[in-house]
Amino acid sequence: MSNEMTEALAALAEERGISIDRLFGIMANAMEAAYKKTHNSYEYAWVTIDPTSFDIRVYAQQLDDDGEPYGAELDVTPKNFGRIAAQTTKQILMQGIREEEREMKYEEYAGREGDIVTGIVQQTDSRYTLLDLGRVEALLPQAEQVSVGPRPEAGSRYKAYIVEVRRTAKGPQIVVSRTHPGLIKRLFELEVPEIADGIVELKAVAREPGHRTKIAVWSNDSNVDPVGACVGARGSRVRMVVNELNGEKVDIIPYSDDPYEFVAKALSPAKVKEVRIHPDSGTAEVIVPDFQLSLAIGKEGQNARLAHRLTGWRIDIKSETQLAEEALGYADTYEGEEWAEGEWIIDPETGEQKWQPADGSEAISAEEWASVSGEVADELVESEAVESEVVESEVVEAEAGAAADDAPAEGD
Repeated sequence: MSNEMTEALAALAEERGISIDRLFGIMANAMEAAYKKTHNSYEYAWVTIDPTSFDIRVYAQQLDDDGEPYGAELDVTPKNFGRIAAQTTKQILMQGIREEEREMKYEEYAGREGDIVTGIVQQTDSRYTLLDLGRVEALLPQAEQVSVGPRPEAGSRYKAYIVEVRRTAKGPQIVVSRTHPGLIKRLFELEVPEIADGIVELKAVAREPGHRTKIAVWSNDSNVDPVGACVGARGSRVRMVVNELNGEKVDIIPYSDDPYEFVAKALSPAKVKEVRIHPDSGTAEVIVPDFQLSLAIGKEGQNARLAHRLTGWRIDIKSETQLAEEALGYADTYEGEEWAEGEWIIDPETGEQKWQPADGSEAISAEEWASVSGEVADELVESEAVESEVVESEVVEAEAGAAADDAPAEGD
């Protein structure tokens, strides 16, 4: 009988992926709970199981007024304990096994935040998508799904980024994401051996899920081109990442410690003529040819936003024409106008470049700015003309007065 029980427990332990010692412990705890339900049971008692003979014994001790055990250990095994245990232990044993399985699953994924997992879509609705990871399920909330492109289909295989592992009464709850920038990093680690080996590093990632991503890469080996390593032969490596992201565009740029060079590269594919760094305000003033202005800003300001997130610098993009107009003094020649003091900004909603007056009033478009600056220039010319006439008049009067003073008095 003992051999049969031991073999049965060994088979159960292997089936559930639990060590047999742990299974004996769960069984002892279950029998202890069964013993304490018997009449006149000791409050402080424990069960031992001999794994060889499968002999089950119950031991107990008395408790003092402080609740501390004292005295000799007493063998209080009931005569019919085997029958009692058989009746009540099965349910408690299975419950203990389920709890142990839940704890094992939690420990398997606890601390894995930041890893990438592959799962099969089980079901999806407007609130969340469930991914089958094998032994556990992962929750992909609607907020962590890419809002553009096809919806997940049942049975399709998805890679996702673990953002949180929670311990719950029903087992671990694994929350994953398809929008997190970390997903990009992990996908490139899978596709680019140089990144996994530490030769190439991903220094920064900026992403607008479903639309575009920019990554800055650096090589620790002068013989290895970081951009070429990530692109792969004929674009094979980056293509695998793009396919996994359902066609999301990926720009790969070389990282540089020089902020001038880094900002210029971050605005790729636009060609930058000049970068002016203003450390006090954290702003990078970028000058581009007129025909490159819209490309540098990007659709709805996307390229400028991603460059800002990638570099950490606030990007202020100006065309050569705008720079020339500022050099002519249109922005500050007329001191009486508050709009003359301010800065050029990118409208985050439209991507349009606008002039933001320093007084906090509503920003105006480049066309409005040019119109106002022209009006101010006209007013300035008129003002200068009036002032010139006044000065000229004053000069004439002064000369007339001087002539009168110099004229000889009557009777001289």
